[in-house]
Amino acid sequence: VYQRDLRETSRWWRRVGLATKLHFARDRLIESFYWAVGVAFEPQYSDCRISVAKMFSFVTIIDDIYDVYGTLDELELFTDAVERWDVSAIDDLPDYMKLCFLALYNTINEIAYDNLKEKGENILPYLTKAWADLCNAFLQEANFLYNKSTPTFDDYFRNAWKSSSGPLQLVFAYFAVVQNIKKEETENLQKYHDIISWPSYIFRLCNDLASASAEIARGETANSVSCYMRTKGISEELATESVMNLIDETWKKMNKEKLGDSLFAKHFVETAINLA
Repeated sequence: VYQRDLRETSRWWRRVGLATKLHFARDRLIESFYWAVGVAFEPQYSDCRISVAKMFSFVTIIDDIYDVYGTLDELELFTDAVERWDVSAIDDLPDYMKLCFLALYNTINEIAYDNLKEKGENILPYLTKAWADLCNAFLQEANFLYNKSTPTFDDYFRNAWKSSSGPLQLVFAYFAVVQNIKKEETENLQKYHDIISWPSYIFRLCNDLASASAEIARGETANSVSCYMRTKGISEELATESVMNLIDETWKKMNKEKLGDSLFAKHFVETAINLA
């Protein structure tokens, strides 16, 4: 079943063609698929694996646009295009962004169409909001970089758990694993309920721990560890220990949510915890 899912995802990725057209960006389809398997490994969740793998592939490429290739003016145009979710917005974009936006636009609309056809629910507003929130978070990080500023830990992390792409992945996962979509759940999904935000906290903090020393050595300033060092006036070692403590505390909250009466379906709660 995993091989079948990978074949389908690979065929889609070749058809999209971004990896061959945007030479500056990382081509991480296989890694994205293995990540998706970790989020939803049960055999019956093929739709979730394929959806999350597609989104993570886009996240990797669009992250490179915001981090490496795009100018700040171009990034603002791309963010505006995603927020508007209007195909005519591509007229304002540079050529490489036109290709990326239209590929994203077509893929998201197709996922929303399939859901409407199979479950009778229009989920497009939730999917596009998740992407608009992610691009705005990427844009804020680009502003930190361009301004060469080290934000406080609170200012950094208020944005960084969203830029981890955790919330976006869980929004797409929800609509893939839940058969009976409930209004109360979707309202809380859109507000990034704790079961969305907590796994995203851990996802971001673990990523930052893994890259902190190298980023600090390169002089990059927007990282949980470096922001904690500056905010608290402590060493890298103590800041690292503090971040690890935050991860432990968040795990305790998630475990309590798992054992309690969550308003979300049990299988989605487990999927969210898998992301962490």
